[in-house]
This record gives sequence, C-alpha cells and structure tokens, in this order.
Amino acid sequence: MSELLEKLSNAPGVSGFEDEIRKIITDELKDHVDEIEADSMGNIIAVKKGRENGKKIMLAAHMDEIGLMVRFIDKKGFVKFSKMGGINDQMLLNQEVIIHSKKGKILGVIGAKPPHRMKPAEKKKVLEYENMFIDIGASSREEAEELISIGDPVTIKHEFSNLRGNLVTGKAFDNRVGCYVLVEAMKRAKTNATIYGVGTVQEEVGLKGAKTSAFKINPDMAIALDVTISGDHPGIKFEDAPAKINKGPAIILTDASGRGIITHPMVKKLLIEAASEEEIPYQLEVSEGGTTDATAIHLTREGIPTGVLSVPTRYIHTPVEVASLEDIENTIKLLIAAIEKI
Repeated sequence: MSELLEKLSNAPGVSGFEDEIRKIITDELKDHVDEIEADSMGNIIAVKKGRENGKKIMLAAHMDEIGLMVRFIDKKGFVKFSKMGGINDQMLLNQEVIIHSKKGKILGVIGAKPPHRMKPAEKKKVLEYENMFIDIGASSREEAEELISIGDPVTIKHEFSNLRGNLVTGKAFDNRVGCYVLVEAMKRAKTNATIYGVGTVQEEVGLKGAKTSAFKINPDMAIALDVTISGDHPGIKFEDAPAKINKGPAIILTDASGRGIITHPMVKKLLIEAASEEEIPYQLEVSEGGTTDATAIHLTREGIPTGVLSVPTRYIHTPVEVASLEDIENTIKLLIAAIEKI
C-alpha cells in the first residue's frame, strides 16, 4: 500500500498544476478500466463499465494540494509569493521549498527578518506571509529569472515517511490519501453499476474540477473521497473534532454547518448499512469546518445524491500530515462494499 501512497504524496500538484498526479493515476488505472481520459479542465475520468442502462456512480478525489506561487522577484533575487489554498502562515516560516520551473526543480528556503532583530511586540505575533520571501541563492533579479518565472508553482519540500505502528506521514495527504482510495477502489470493485473514478482539479481553490466533471458525467449518485480532521491529539477539544485515527473512515453527515454538503439520506443509509453488514469500523461526523468536492457535485444539474467518505488525518494543511494505513484500507473496503450493494 505505502509505495503508491508515497509516490502520490511526494509528487507535486499545486492547484492548477496537477499534471504529475494525473499521470500517476492514469498509469495505475489504464489496465483496470474500460476508458480513461483527461477533460479540458484537467480532471482525469476513468470509467469501469457495468451493465447496459445500469446506474452511474461517480467517485471523486481531488488531486491538488495547497501550495505557493511565485509573485515577484526583487532586484536582489529574493522571491515574493502568493498562497494557493488555505495555508496557515505560521507553518511556512523556515521551510525548504521547491519552485517548479521550466528549468526543473529549483530549491529554496523561506526566510524572514531574524528574531534577533525583532522588537518584543513583533516576536509575540504570527509572522504574516507577506513579510516572508524565498531565497534560492540568486544575487540579482536577472540571475533568478534565468531559473524561475512569475507564476511558477511552489511546494514544501518534505518526503513521505513511516511512523510507529501503522501510521505514515507526508505532505499533501489532503488529498493524495483520497486519490489512493479512488485508485484501489476502481481496481477492486465489481458491480453492475458503471463507475466513474474522477481525479478532480482545483478543489482547494473553489471545488472547480468537481463542478465541471459532475456536469459532464451526470451520475445517479456520487461519493467524494477526502480526509477529515482527527481530534485525538493535544491542543484540540474532542467535541470539536470527534474523529479519531485507527477508528475507521468517517461518514460525513454535513460539513460547513450545512453550507456545504448535507448528505443525501439514501447515501447515508447505503454507507452505514454496508459498514454494518461487512463489520467495517466507521465514524459519523457533523462538521462545522471546511467542505469537499461533494458540495459542488450535489448541486450539479437537477441535483445529485452525494455523500463523503473521509480518512481521519492529523495536522491537515501542513507538510507533516499523519494518517493510518488501517483506516485507509477500511475506507477502501467500505467504499467497495457500498458500490457493490447498488
């Protein structure tokens, strides 16, 4: 399991630049599905055909990760950047980064004014990203421009690793974990329904790929595959994030306090019954936080019955996200069990 997950996690794929993730998914699925294509937005759509006139089921996992983009290069060659997606400024400072340019991967570090020269009031504040910069070692704008360009995407440099037990850590588990679940479910599922496995683009910046791909497919039902906050560590109240690592996938009942998805009763019933029948551990979640591709999908055309399966994950939207291989495998099993009930 971890070899493919490692490949997906380590690969770059900032919103709008999901090419490498799309290639990995294509290579993994091309011998296991009947059709596979990339649409004009960049979504990858793999089709596993069922019986004629059978139900159409859409599985969606977003391929993009949060990241940065080169915005400005000053006369000394230092790089100012913009954020792509929901990034907490405090996790950026002093990180190693990779600028993905036409010249290849350019290593840099995020720097800022040293604490030795900060006033006491400054030290107490979270440094905002506008006051940071990327140092690639260039001595002038001209030298930097030989290597990088305005608009180049930037990722945090961090490698996938195994922790104790069955836990793994890496960048972009949001949502390469979902991509892994999608790939494995497409490989293993056997059903009369036609399954559309979609790796969507630009979820982190507006659920964009989900909107266009759902409109094209017009499925009878959809399940978004993502991660959710695991509240089993210091610094967070259990009541604010009740999902726990190693307790099974989370079936999301609503997110963003109902402004996002409110899971269709049919989909909720299907997922819970499948988990109970197969004795797969699961958790139920009512979330007040973020949302997923499901929000865009369920509002497409006349409306699509939609739900969400999420893998509990610690430290989401940082380079050191942590997930359980057991939870990931149980998410795959539950997804397949649900599909095969249709």
